Order: sequence, then structure tokens, then C-alpha cells
Amino acid sequence: MTDIVLLYCTTASTAEAEKIAEAVVGRRLAACANIIPGMRSLYWWQGKLEKAEEAVLILKTRPDLVEAATAAVKAAHSYSVPCVLPIRVGEGGNEDYVSWLLGETRRD
Repeated sequence: MTDIVLLYCTTASTAEAEKIAEAVVGRRLAACANIIPGMRSLYWWQGKLEKAEEAVLILKTRPDLVEAATAAVKAAHSYSVPCVLPIRVGEGGNEDYVSWLLGETRRD
């Protein structure tokens, strides 16, 4: 079975997460996007501890599309340094789902 990658992203809002998801999934760089609203983040930015309400965006893709999907996220994102972290799932999972995911993703 082929590896699957989850791209974990944070966004300024649910609306922004949806806009980015439409851009990435629309280009078939990911087969699916999950948006989780209401995340509270604390982080260092330019020497200051910041707090913000954000949304989580999880994009489901394959390893050979991570670079293109990351570039698409960055192009559509409002942050100058957006969080885009690949999490490799590896082997296993529902083989029917994995087959679907692979069939619904492709390079432009």
C-alpha cells in the first residue's frame, strides 16, 4: 500500500480554511480536506508571545504531491509564514479509502 500524507495547517478563520481547501482540493492536490473551527493557539512571533483563535485545516494527499500542495496553501494563505506540516501516515488503514484517495489526486 502507498503512503498517505496529512498536511496539518492552521488558518486565521474557518472561511480562510475553506478558501484554501477549495484551491488545493480543486486542483486535485489533495483528495479531501477537514476543517476544525475554534482552535486556540499560543505561539512566539517576532519576539512576542501571541494568542489567537484559528481553524485547523487537514489536507489528505500523497507524498509526491506534498510540495505542490504546500505551495498552493502558501499562495492562498493570509499568513506570511503559514503552518504546513506533513504527517506521513504510512502503511495500513482502509484500503478502499486509500485507493479512492490515490485515484482522486493528481499533478496539474
